[in-house]
Amino acid sequence: MKYGISELAIVPIRAEASDKAEMVNQILFGEHFKVLDQRIKWIKIRLAHDKYEGWICNKQWTEIDKESYENLERQSPTLITELLDIVTSESHQTIALGSSLPDYENGTFTIQENSYIHGGETTTGSEDKNMLVNNAILYLNTPYLWGGRTPFGIDCSGFSQIVYRLQGKEIPRDAYQQAEIGSTLSFIEESEPGDLAFFDNHEGKIIHVGIILENNFIIHASGKVRIDRLDQQGIFNAEERKHTHKLRLIKSIL
Repeated sequence: MKYGISELAIVPIRAEASDKAEMVNQILFGEHFKVLDQRIKWIKIRLAHDKYEGWICNKQWTEIDKESYENLERQSPTLITELLDIVTSESHQTIALGSSLPDYENGTFTIQENSYIHGGETTTGSEDKNMLVNNAILYLNTPYLWGGRTPFGIDCSGFSQIVYRLQGKEIPRDAYQQAEIGSTLSFIEESEPGDLAFFDNHEGKIIHVGIILENNFIIHASGKVRIDRLDQQGIFNAEERKHTHKLRLIKSIL
């Protein structure tokens, strides 16, 4: 089996081995993965942090050996905490909030033969529930992007996942998977800021997730990352003067 890591800021993961295929996720700088299949132009990968699978372009990854992969698996990831930051090797590389800095120590890290310098703020996470809302607000007004995980574009479950990851808590990628973890709460009044609210469609399928704020508000990615009202019926959009998402359940993860 082969192993890899991203030295690019954002790499699209596609549902099929084609540039025209749906983007279902993204790899951020410094995230590592297993290679499940390899073709001339594409490889199928499984991300280490959430086991998500998909296809990436064969020109957009760096191979690492098994020992390096296993070493990264033993580490608590060091993540950047600025919306945008810069790492420097032979040239400058712009990276996005939530990117990983493998083997990071005293402002330096190495990927294969490439040595990098980073002078910004980082975190290894603290599972501090009070910080979840602060992390979420950083993404306010980010455009909605199916499969996105960055301040340039993000989807609802990518948003909740990266906000929790910044606090050292790994949760699954998709909303229906996230709804299967944590403790179920009976009422909104039992929830705390940082808890997750899940919403379903007419078939009862979980299709949306948001992060609960104080005073019956919710922050979620719908068109953009926005703040709306939350009640027992669901999300109320004041601009549209209607409920846009039907509440299914509330989960406490931290």
